[in-house]
Amino acid sequence: MAVDRPRTIVIGAGIGGLAAALWLSDAGHHVQVFERHSAPGGKIRVIPSAAGPVDAGPTVVTLKRVFEELFADVGERLADHLTLRPAPVIARHFWKDGTTFNLFADIDATLAEVRHIFGARAEADYDRFRKGAALLFEEFEPSMIRAATPSRAALTLQTLRKPSLIREMKPGLSLKTALRRSFREPRLAQLFGRYATYVGGLPSQSPALLSLISDAEAQGVWSIDGGIHRLPSTIARLAKDRGAELHYDAHVTGILTKNGRVNGILCNGKEILAETVVFNGDPLALADGALGADATSLVSRMATMPRSLSAQVLSFASRLPADQPDLSHHNVFFGDDPDTEFQPLKDGKLPEDPTLYVCAQDRTAGATSKGVERFEIIMNAPPTTAYEGQPECHHMILKQLAAFGLRFQKEPTARDLTTPQMFDALFPQSGGSLYGRSPQGMMAAFKRPTARTKLRGFYLAGGGAHPGAGIPMATLSGRHAAEAILMDQTSTSMSPRADMPGGMSMASATMERAPSRSSAS
Repeated sequence: MAVDRPRTIVIGAGIGGLAAALWLSDAGHHVQVFERHSAPGGKIRVIPSAAGPVDAGPTVVTLKRVFEELFADVGERLADHLTLRPAPVIARHFWKDGTTFNLFADIDATLAEVRHIFGARAEADYDRFRKGAALLFEEFEPSMIRAATPSRAALTLQTLRKPSLIREMKPGLSLKTALRRSFREPRLAQLFGRYATYVGGLPSQSPALLSLISDAEAQGVWSIDGGIHRLPSTIARLAKDRGAELHYDAHVTGILTKNGRVNGILCNGKEILAETVVFNGDPLALADGALGADATSLVSRMATMPRSLSAQVLSFASRLPADQPDLSHHNVFFGDDPDTEFQPLKDGKLPEDPTLYVCAQDRTAGATSKGVERFEIIMNAPPTTAYEGQPECHHMILKQLAAFGLRFQKEPTARDLTTPQMFDALFPQSGGSLYGRSPQGMMAAFKRPTARTKLRGFYLAGGGAHPGAGIPMATLSGRHAAEAILMDQTSTSMSPRADMPGGMSMASATMERAPSRSSAS
């Protein structure tokens, strides 16, 4: 090991940890990544099937520019390593009364679809809603999402400068209430209420501000040739090309400290020294002692509470019989009443009339399939083990889909199901929550832990840290951690530099205002 290179350890090879590893290795750090599983990706995971690896986690990429920036920062082009294909249909939605509705990548096509399915009044409502969501995203992406430490004072000043933001934020209203006021068509309110679940929340408990998630999706949805798992594996390879070492099946059980700062880790019974450590895991695990007593005070349990949703996930391969619903890549099959789904979830129970997400993995970019296909089906579930009957959960899922006429020649079984308890085993001391802290409450965005901790040299990355859940957000958390490390390294250096090796400067794009939609390429 070169003794003159800063040593950084990354605990966890999820997308946030991998992004931090790539940035730091390109900046000249000697990086070692320790992952308890046998492959990179974290929650971007696949399992084998008769048709090849099938997704058992995230399925597509949004906010593609986040990944273009990541690759560009280290002198690479995303397109040289991965082929991303835009989805012409963002999602296809089904109701039991026979209504089918598409959200298209083309906004004019979506407006025409709303008018055709729901009428002219609904089209006007949707047009107002999507413009408001776009304004919120454009304003809050630089000041909240891309800011390393979001500030309530900065948010207040921002709204004072642009009072129209207050009207769109709808302070004090839940997403559920705001949508019911925005849409006279209840099915559209039901549709956009689901965006709270994309970050592990319930519409009745999440702030109306979360409507901006719909704009992040409206900016484009991409699938990756070969599967989304190729994204973390490619980032891992690029980090390795820059000297990073990746250790799999490596169980980190503690951190080492010396003179008030981190000094390394304890992994598989061995001490490994480093000046900085990045923890890419659920912050709750720290508070609960996953890395020993020295780490329990680094994250307040209150910063990780309340917990986000978990899920029941079926991943399998099968043929579809003839005369099935016409599936797109993304499909949502709605229950009759969102209240009968979300109230049980709030009470820690499984819904009896759930809304189901079905990913037809082989129908990317408008493709169709007549052979064996790969499917992922997701049903929201509480994060705890307070309910019973999970081995039979797949029967409830299949029964619900059958009500829409969707059946599979070879039905999935309980062996194809990943439960909240299993997610807790895969990601220990997470309680099965897939998104870390819930977005519950108006100030939830300010309560997530940020990259820096109270222990010098110890940093956080991943979906449980700011800016939150989702592949682009977790990637940005890796950027926040890397920038904090490089800034702190420079501030304590005897010969500080304004720019970092590899092109990642102190005044990087993420520290500045992001380009407006009209000026973004």
